Parts: sequence; structure tokens; C-alpha cells
Amino acid sequence: MDTMRPSEFARLNFKIGTFFLFLFLIFLFSFINSSVVSNYKYNSSLVVTTMVSFSLSAFLVATAAVTATASTTANRRLSYALIAGYEPGSSVTDHNAIDLDQAAMEELLALGTSDSFDNALAIYTQGAYSKSVADVTFAQPIGTDISKGDAIVGTDKDGNQVIGKAYADYTSAATSMLIQYKTSDNQSTYVTCQVGASQNPNMDGCFAASGEVTITSNGNDITASYTYDPLTNNINKRTIQGFSTGAEGKMGTCETCPYPTFQKFFDYYGSYDYANQLVLAAFAGSKTNFENFNNDFGLYDYEGKSEIIKKGTAYMHIWMYVIREMEDALDDCQEGCIIDNCNDDPVHAWDEGVAFYTGSLEGAEYGGSGSGKLLYALADKRCSNYKTCGDMGDDVTGTSHINMEIFRQFGIGQSNLRKGECASAREQKEAIEILMLVPLIQGTLRYAFKTQAGEAYSEKAEAEGVIFAASVLPAVHACDPTAAQVIADNLVAGQSNTADFVAVKAAFESTYECMGVNPEHVGGLYNAATRSYEENAEPLNYSGSSAVVATASMVVATVVGALIAIVV
Repeated sequence: MDTMRPSEFARLNFKIGTFFLFLFLIFLFSFINSSVVSNYKYNSSLVVTTMVSFSLSAFLVATAAVTATASTTANRRLSYALIAGYEPGSSVTDHNAIDLDQAAMEELLALGTSDSFDNALAIYTQGAYSKSVADVTFAQPIGTDISKGDAIVGTDKDGNQVIGKAYADYTSAATSMLIQYKTSDNQSTYVTCQVGASQNPNMDGCFAASGEVTITSNGNDITASYTYDPLTNNINKRTIQGFSTGAEGKMGTCETCPYPTFQKFFDYYGSYDYANQLVLAAFAGSKTNFENFNNDFGLYDYEGKSEIIKKGTAYMHIWMYVIREMEDALDDCQEGCIIDNCNDDPVHAWDEGVAFYTGSLEGAEYGGSGSGKLLYALADKRCSNYKTCGDMGDDVTGTSHINMEIFRQFGIGQSNLRKGECASAREQKEAIEILMLVPLIQGTLRYAFKTQAGEAYSEKAEAEGVIFAASVLPAVHACDPTAAQVIADNLVAGQSNTADFVAVKAAFESTYECMGVNPEHVGGLYNAATRSYEENAEPLNYSGSSAVVATASMVVATVVGALIAIVV
């Protein structure tokens, strides 16, 4: 008879013990909730939260998290670079580096000169750090058909091997070719040819200016002599501008399009590339020409235009593209497919969405580095303003509760896609979309407060109010055009500290239920110095109590996360 090894027996006992501990915690939190529920309301206009609903939902969410994590752990490869603690199921280091374009652009904008703005525009339109390719010219036609992805090997200026692949299909008559550089799974060295429109190009890993490359196609090696200019012919095929200019085909008119969230923005602005048009208007200092919320950026100097540009690229271009990647993952998901690798493509698209949300500068560790430039960084900045940081969403320091929730949904969604549970993964996508609205709402409210009567005028603050409003108005408008107009009227460029903060706050709060936004996630504008909320900026239905009662679901999710880390 087979016997269980001591190590297996110990592991089994540990997991059984952990399971009963988990059940005990569920009971404990239910008891705690029952004692405080009479003093706690989620939102009187939405839901009166009960102990039963908390406990049941917490149990279901926690069980799903345990199952998802265990399933993913059993099948995953463990060598992909982590993204703020998220473990991709595919290589997305090159996608994660899009924030280096954002960072380079912001550095140039901060200089506030005509030349620096021209150079920032070049980064925006041409890129520098993501999807690097060499545009080479051959001495003669290559003589055979080449397929996209065929391996290509050459050398750099020092004779070191450089590996790439054909960027597209080419016929035998081709005399030029785009060669995409191979990227590694190490984020710090993901690619060593970074040129594009960079003011500080890195050409260490670029192909030499001339030489030979070996192309492997259909099992045959073809040697071809080439020339190119490493400084001008190393370009980028992924740009922040492209996230918006490509929106029509990728989000508006594709086979499964239009995607619902993108449609709201298209309906509001009347243009597929609304984000690109807005940023180009800011660069030019001109007026926008949308169906709603037009602004004259000629009213601003470099400081105001800089805010419009850098927040427009991160919070409009990239924000929407994160949603596009999740939608793409769902489009490709094969429901119920359990064959190995059949859902690799959806997982890769989902991982890309996480990369674009976070960026390389946040690092690999859970909670991020605090040095990011994209949406993850925004959520962490706003939580300190609204006292919504931490596991309970009631602190002014640490990782935002929004990021914790979004990353929990990212993890569950990835697992569901891998298992072919496409309908379940859609629930994660929709939850993430709603959570992603919160920092935009917080930003709009913050700058409505800063630009109300009585506050010192700041072009920077007014411009920030404009761009935050632009990033979220379509979602509000889809629920209530009147509420959206109130926000727009108060935050338009040139309002010169006449914003009615109370009216803006009320307009947002009137649409929370429709948008699916939890007012607890939004919180209230908090003054850490006085340890109190700003006047008229308290959370919705704030009771004035100094103690914040956390929902059982938040607590259980936190505890379960720790248990998962121990067990798995």
C-alpha cells in the first residue's frame, strides 16, 4: 500500500489547518460586522450594507481568489518579470517600457521652451523606448519570401551578436526590411537599442551601420548585406500617439467593436482620435473642435500646456488602451478550452493591459516603487489626497486601495482567461474599468477645489482641472448630460478661479450609482496637516466619526491574500 511521505503529510496538515483558520476568520469578521453594521452605511442612495451580504460576498471572493491562484500556480512559467507584484503569463517587458516615453516627454516639457516642446512632440509621435526596429536597406533583393517573425541575426558595431525578427512579411523582391529587436524577460535590459526620437539614444545593442544579417526562413538561411543609419533608421513602432490614432480600427470599427467604454468617449467628443486631437491642440496652443467640452489652449503658457499634454497622454491615451487590451483578451478567449496554450494569446493581451496600466518604473515589487508615470502612480497620488490608501482604504500613505483592488482583479482575470472562463473574466474587466474611473474623479474634484473662488490662481491647477475633467466627462455624460455640463462649465480653460466646487461634487455624486462607482473608493478631500476633511469636501454621507469601519470584504481579501502567499 502506498504511504504518504512525511513532507506530504505535513503539507496536507498545514493546508487543512489553514482552511479552518480561514473559516474562523470568516466567522470572526461576520461577528465584528454585526456589532457595527448599525453605525455604518455604504451609501444611503445605493445599498444599506448588511452583515450577511458582506460575509457571503467576502467568502465567494476569497474562495475565487484561492482557486484562481492555485490553478495559475500549477501551470505558470515562473521566469517573466513581475510588474508591481503581478506575475505575467507572457513576456511584456517591451510593453511595460512605454512609460519611458512618458517620462522622457515629461522631462522635456518641464524645460518649458519652444525647442523642448518640439522634442517632446517628437517623442509623442515617434516614440523611443517601445517596439524598437531597424529600417535596413539591402544591397540587392533578398531573393526569397520572408515571413513575419522569421529570425534574423547580425552584429553590433563591436562585433557582438544582435538578434531580431522580421517585422512583417516581405516578398523576394524586397530591398529593404524592418527588423524588430528581440526583447528579453529582464526589464532592466529588455532591449539595448533605444533610439527613435530620444535625446539620449542608446545604440549599444543596435545593428552596426553596415554588414551582413542571416535570415532564417522555412529552415533555410539567407545571408544579405545591408546598410542603414543607426541614429535615424532605428525607429519605434509603438508610440503613445498611436494608442489614439489607431483607436478607430482597434476600438471603434473592429469585428467586436465598438467597445462600450470607448463608445462613450466617441459619442461625447465626436472623434475616434479625440485624445490625440486634444494633445496636438495643447502642443500647438490652439482650440479643440469637439462636439462637447472645447477648450482654447492658447490661453496657457508652457506650464499649463505641459499639464494638458502629460496628463492627456497618460490618463486619456494610455487609460483607454488598457481597456482595449482587456477587451482584446476577451475577444480572443476560447470559452471552456482546456487544451494547453489555447488561451495564451488572451493571457498575453491581458498582461499587456497590466503593463500599460503600470509601467516599468514602478518596478517588480508589490506596491510599486512610487516612481511611476502612468495610471498606477496616479491612483497612489490621489489616495494620499483622499485618505483612501492601504488595505482598508482609510490611510493617507502607502499603496492605494484602488491599486490593490485592480491588481486583485487583474490576477483573477488572468487565471480565468487561462482556464477559458471567458464570461468570468469579463466581470473582472468591467470591475477594473469602474475602479479606473476613481482617480480621474478624485483628480477632477481636487482641482475644482483648488480653482474655486478664494483660492490663489494657478495656471497649472486650472489646466489640471481641465484635463482631469476631459478624461472622465464622457462617462458622466453617458449617465447624465446635465451633470456632465455642470462639471464642464466649471472646469473649462479660462475659468479663472470661478469653479463651483460644491456643484461639481454634487454632479459627480449624482452619477455614482449609474457609473457603478463606490463613493467609499472616492473618499473625501483630506487635509493631512489638520487631520480633517476640507470644508464641503467630505466623503459622500460622511458621518463625522473619526473611526472608519472597513467592510468585511476588504478585510477578508487582505487576510486571504496573506494566507495564499503562505500556502502557495
